Amino acid sequence: MLQRKGCSFFNEPRLVAKKFLARPQHEGVGAVVRRSIGRFELKYFDPFLVLDEFSVTAPAGFPDHPHRGFETVTYMLQGAITHEDFEGHKGTIEAGDLQWMTAGRGIVHSEMPAAQGTQKGFQLWINLASKYKMIEPRYQEVLSKDIAEAEEDGVKVRVIAGEALGIKSPIYTRTPTMFLDFSLKPGGHLQQPIPKPWNAFVYILEGEGIFGNMKSQPSNSHHILLLGHGDGLEAWNKSSKLLRFILVGAEPLGEPLVQFGPFVMNTQEEIDQTIHDFENFANGFEKARHWRSENEIH
Repeated sequence: MLQRKGCSFFNEPRLVAKKFLARPQHEGVGAVVRRSIGRFELKYFDPFLVLDEFSVTAPAGFPDHPHRGFETVTYMLQGAITHEDFEGHKGTIEAGDLQWMTAGRGIVHSEMPAAQGTQKGFQLWINLASKYKMIEPRYQEVLSKDIAEAEEDGVKVRVIAGEALGIKSPIYTRTPTMFLDFSLKPGGHLQQPIPKPWNAFVYILEGEGIFGNMKSQPSNSHHILLLGHGDGLEAWNKSSKLLRFILVGAEPLGEPLVQFGPFVMNTQEEIDQTIHDFENFANGFEKARHWRSENEIH
């Protein structure tokens, strides 16, 4: 596609349809999160259930808790979090590392600080299609040094999921998804294709940028920008400092949604069954009967 001077690279560039600031709130035990998806302004952005920018300092954290029916994506920015579940899976997610957990039919786990000081990162909850809600749990984990990176004309990207600047992530996403960590130097200009049917958003980590249209008002850190329809995103860094943001998009499921805390199903009957399963240690939660994380034991 040839770009005419003053015209967008895309036939239909995505503009910012909605924007708001993610304000701090308390979550877990003593943890602070900036929740942008999964709060009253934005209950659900199909297929995204929750987006938290979290900040945790010991002894605060997220002790033993269950999940069913979706995936959690944990991407660390600073410090480290130790993860442990009732299947015996245990590990530490350090700065720059990724954990893509498919809870499926059931997981009980804990996520607690593994280092001194403040641990910071993202957790994104992605809904699963009804046909995948009761699959066996699984993990995909990528160390920071193994995350695909590319840099071109003042634009750097870490490809958590999907593809950008000609490189692809090895992460398998049951709900087709892109998760891209962009840094734009002053003067940087990004043109990133996004499949037309997908829902997509930007979350700004640091700096100030212009998104969607050169005439748009600048947006700064801790804001989420929901993108309208189109075939791609353009972004500009007109400031004198680095701009860093994540761009996330996925194919919407278009299915009924019933959520009860950490359980996400399609009908109230399935939620009732999930609560019964959890309380009776059945149908995927059997190992929860006798398991406690090391943190809970201590």
